[in-house]
Amino acid sequence: MADFELQRVALPTGVELDVAVAGHPTNPAIILLHGFPESHRTWRHQIADLSEDHFVLAPDQRGFAKSSKPEGVENYTADKPVADMIALADRFDLERFTLVGHDWGGAIAWMAALNHPDRVARLIIINAPHPFIFQRSMFDDMAQREASQYIRAFRNTDLEKHIDSIGLSAFFDGSFMRHTDFEKVKDEKPVYLEQWGQPGAMTSMLNWYRASTLLVPAMDETPERPAFLDGPFPPLKVPTLVIWGMDDKALLPVQLEGLEALVPDLTLKKLEGVGHFAPWEAPEKVTGAMREWLADRNG
Repeated sequence: MADFELQRVALPTGVELDVAVAGHPTNPAIILLHGFPESHRTWRHQIADLSEDHFVLAPDQRGFAKSSKPEGVENYTADKPVADMIALADRFDLERFTLVGHDWGGAIAWMAALNHPDRVARLIIINAPHPFIFQRSMFDDMAQREASQYIRAFRNTDLEKHIDSIGLSAFFDGSFMRHTDFEKVKDEKPVYLEQWGQPGAMTSMLNWYRASTLLVPAMDETPERPAFLDGPFPPLKVPTLVIWGMDDKALLPVQLEGLEALVPDLTLKKLEGVGHFAPWEAPEKVTGAMREWLADRNG
């Protein structure tokens, strides 16, 4: 698997990001956003392929790997990485681009496409829930609420002490064993441990969860239902491909229910037998789905 040369890019948002840059700058641009607890290497199977006819940017987002890790939960609210992504596009003079996101990167991609349809020409989402459906499912689907209790654990500020006590290697084994075949990720383990071991990295990564406005009630709670969940939500104006590994244990298929009403120009590709980390669990299927859809959109 290729290692990608990273460029250190200083942004006017106050952070410096390591960015994998590949392909010719005159080709159509595509930005790839990773999620927790990964890095640009989420896309290690896609970057080389896409760079044959696209200009590819795959940043290590703020708080991850060796990118900047500003202190304070307030520096990880979703608007901050959205601003980073737009600033990164500006830095490379990308007026319009395809935006791809997985997991937390998908959450940022949803928000960016909703707020910047003038910049995001096409959207590709991989196992990342639409923000409205995700919040609604916390109140209407107890299986999803149960599957999301880990978010409450990640928001516990004592978690880092627990991770320190068991060590990063044990945390790695625990964090992936439930979500993927260990054989598919074991060769990457040293990369994860090196990235997670960067000063401040674990707290910065967890701060994404702590800064989120998502309400995740405890299983025995009956909280007041937010009024906005029963009102209209603005439809997304961007052509969108959603690729979903149907064996995702954290994000259940309920996240696909009602999606077509929120995304009028929607293409849905379900991957049976594939879990949460679809980009590297089933790279050929993911890359193939992306390429087929992009060819149709560019044709």
